[in-house]
Amino acid sequence: MNDEAYRDKVALVTGAAHGIGAAVARRLAGGGARVVVADLDAEAGAAVADEIGGLFVPCDVRAAGDSAAAVEAAVEEFGGLDIACLNAGVVTGGDGGFDVEHYREVFAVNVDGVVYGVQAALPALRARGGGRIVAVASLAGLVPVPFDPFYGASKAAVVNYVRSLAPLIAHEGIRLNAFCPSFTDTTAIDGFRGFIRDAGLPVMEVATVVDAVESVLASPGTGEAWYVQSGRPSEPMAFASPPDPVPTA
Repeated sequence: MNDEAYRDKVALVTGAAHGIGAAVARRLAGGGARVVVADLDAEAGAAVADEIGGLFVPCDVRAAGDSAAAVEAAVEEFGGLDIACLNAGVVTGGDGGFDVEHYREVFAVNVDGVVYGVQAALPALRARGGGRIVAVASLAGLVPVPFDPFYGASKAAVVNYVRSLAPLIAHEGIRLNAFCPSFTDTTAIDGFRGFIRDAGLPVMEVATVVDAVESVLASPGTGEAWYVQSGRPSEPMAFASPPDPVPTA
């Protein structure tokens, strides 16, 4: 990474107290960005912000007002917003039976959190003449996930939201992409490590995933879903179109 890659840029990272989010915040700050670290974990989030010279903001992405407040903090403290990495997410811990509250929790964090984050960021990005939004989805949003169907459904919703919204804001210089990593070595996969091991699946290092996030940020494309698989270069997913309709008589 170029130490000046994000010079004069302001970034917001949600779910930035741990794992991929914390690593993205560190990488952006290392490239010269001023970073707002947003998370529910105040102690860990503040520690990351102190480490990188950023600003910690408590943020529950399930609440639209919290996402708006995080963007407002970026504007007030650092003068604007150029990059939003909407990373906050939860897993269900497997298909242990249907529970309405648990189901709603997954969608509130994984889907509402992205939607609220995008909508909060758009006015600030427009004020800067454009910018970049990366919504962290998952490879689970691109393939069936029999061991965690709610998580898979929520991440698929993120992918389609990004693909559907991006063309509407492209003319404003705002690039919106989804980022879809496979299993990454964070606490998020602790409930599935046995399954991953038994299936012989590789687990990626966090640094590898952050490298791919930078590729997404540097890409001129928009409305893309970038997959990240162990041992393969990260690139946008090529989606097949459904068959054309058959005209009726």
